Amino acid sequence: MSTKPSVLFVCVHNAGRSQMAAGYLTALAAGRIEVLSAGSEPKDQINPVAVEAMAEEGIDIAGNTPKVLTTEAVQASDVVITMGCGDACPFFPGKRYEDWKLDDPAGQGIEAVRPIRDDIKQRVEALIADLLPEKA
Repeated sequence: MSTKPSVLFVCVHNAGRSQMAAGYLTALAAGRIEVLSAGSEPKDQINPVAVEAMAEEGIDIAGNTPKVLTTEAVQASDVVITMGCGDACPFFPGKRYEDWKLDDPAGQGIEAVRPIRDDIKQRVEALIADLLPEKA
């Protein structure tokens, strides 16, 4: 492929699930996939427990900031992965959409966030294998 595939992760606040997914995809794809994340109603900061959970995996997402979901971001992406934002996510024909049903880590302690993080990691690994089959 001449251009890198791009993936947009979307959750309501862009503070937990989508940030963890983007962190994993950035780390595991090692620059072979363009990674974007956004929220329909972004918070002012990333969930500190999500930051802690990812730090346990050696991935630093502390410097990221939640971003507002834009139509342009969706149009620029090959794959749009939503995480419980429902109708707030714009839909464009011809895009590949996946909805990952994940518990919201907001307000949860680290013990509750770890299984969500681990679920996200497995899904991201499967996504990479799907998008970069020749690299597997």
